Amino acid sequence: MTGGAGYIGSICAEQLLDRGDEIVIFDNLSEGNRQSIDPRATFIEGDLNDPKSISLAIETSRPSAVMHLAASALVAESMADPGKYFRQNVSAGLNLLQAMIENRVKRIVFSSTCATFGIPDSIPISEDMPQHPINPYGESKLMFEKILRWFEQIHGLTFVTLRYFNVAGASAKFGETRRTESHLIPRILQVALGQSPHAEIFGTDFETPDGTCIRDYVHVLDVASAHLLALSARKSDSFNLGSGGGTSVREVLTACRKVSGHPIPAVEKPRRAGDPPRLIASSEKAKRELNWKPQFADIEAIVESAWHWSVAHLNRYSD
Repeated sequence: MTGGAGYIGSICAEQLLDRGDEIVIFDNLSEGNRQSIDPRATFIEGDLNDPKSISLAIETSRPSAVMHLAASALVAESMADPGKYFRQNVSAGLNLLQAMIENRVKRIVFSSTCATFGIPDSIPISEDMPQHPINPYGESKLMFEKILRWFEQIHGLTFVTLRYFNVAGASAKFGETRRTESHLIPRILQVALGQSPHAEIFGTDFETPDGTCIRDYVHVLDVASAHLLALSARKSDSFNLGSGGGTSVREVLTACRKVSGHPIPAVEKPRRAGDPPRLIASSEKAKRELNWKPQFADIEAIVESAWHWSVAHLNRYSD
């Protein structure tokens, strides 16, 4: 598993280990944390930009499949430094695929994103809708999706691409922490934890009921369960992962206030360029073909798990 020291990777690893699988985590810790590595897993510190270290890791561990969750994932940073995103998300990923083929590993589950769709023509977003990314992050993920299709055709690779919408929440052991936090729920909860003076609302004039953006929040435990199911997929395919419902920024803020018991002041700011009013997934294909059964649909339940983990664990994490 690449990226197993990160937010989603750590919880995927936890669930795999809980069901009795053996896990090797390959991570350079540039964004992940040592504290997020499940002690039951084997950890190899290495970089996907170093083909020799990847080959050595695969040769020694002999995996039956690879989960690829390592990536650079900040939209704003991708607009400022696109080269980094094509290196990390495309070139480095290609190094991984080459090492897999050389060592006859023919199954991969890939962590992708709804950012490959750009601004959708309609809602909800299904897998067969046109993909027109509006930033280098989304473009880099789409490029790797296309590379996977060619590796299937030429090398017989079986892949499952999972396109996340807004992943949030935590398990009892692991949660969301980054060196540069850009996600809404942890940024709001930082205010309740005394780590930030106020929350920020970017745009209050969208064509939505309360004027703020609506997004599809899906619990990280549900996303992790989809990864486990994807390992058994019989053929290559792509799936959108969301709750199928939409929650506005103001509604998320209200949920965070209720769960934390903190007033959480908020500052309203102009909308950001390229922010669509609504992004909501259709996850019917994952439910039908992967037998995916998400357990969390309520935003308060998602926020509550993130809050409890943050209070109990976040002060243990450091750069």
